[in-house]
Amino acid sequence: MASFAVSVIVIEGLRKDWVLMKKIVILTGAGISAESGLDTFRDAGGVWAQVRPEDVATPEAFARNPGIVHDFYNARRIQAARAAPNPAHRALAQLQAVWPYPVVIVTQNVDGLHEAGGARDVLHMHGILAGALCATCNHRWPAPSTMAVTDACPNCGGQTCRPDIVWFGEIPYDMGLIFGHLATADLFVSIGTSGQVYPAAAFVQEASAAGANTLELNLEESAVSHEFDETRSGKASDLVPLWVAEVLDTLVAAGSVQPA
Repeated sequence: MASFAVSVIVIEGLRKDWVLMKKIVILTGAGISAESGLDTFRDAGGVWAQVRPEDVATPEAFARNPGIVHDFYNARRIQAARAAPNPAHRALAQLQAVWPYPVVIVTQNVDGLHEAGGARDVLHMHGILAGALCATCNHRWPAPSTMAVTDACPNCGGQTCRPDIVWFGEIPYDMGLIFGHLATADLFVSIGTSGQVYPAAAFVQEASAAGANTLELNLEESAVSHEFDETRSGKASDLVPLWVAEVLDTLVAAGSVQPA
């Protein structure tokens, strides 16, 4: 059996009777997709290190030079399409499939690896590379592998098509729905996030204030690790399957499901 470099820090003491924590809300960030070969925003040699965010990831940048913006996201879309889900994505899909209560996955990632791994109804708060958006009429449709300035919206015909991505200065998607889930969660889990990007960095506080237990699974300590009841450090592809197995073992022990 492989050995895993995993450390656990219990801050206030997260109770382990997982079966009593019915509704689970999970936030995922770039750390869960990094092991599938996708660059994170802070990778020293990654795609984001080669550009200035203000040149490719703002509405103003798109207005100035939409061709450069399309080129950037075309490259990212092709990269994401070639990536495959890793054990962390598949473990969360398994949890969704087996857990008898709601498991809500909210992601900051714009790839489709959760869906490729079998997850359903994922809330992409920052949009998704596989989507296109008309800046004129707000119509959405599946993006082609390559988008261009001359593309016409299939709804209004306008040539103002952009990637369906939430850029800096824009409001993330589904915030009302997400905060509603946080307010009714029994357990909030954050996976692979830096804790530096808001509003997602405040989700742990929202969930805690509503009475949820909180758990962080991250490669290293984040900016908000101190807010969690428990933190576990290690690779997502190690941590997440181990945690999911721990949770599902509780169901087996309680007789709620049969062992696989």
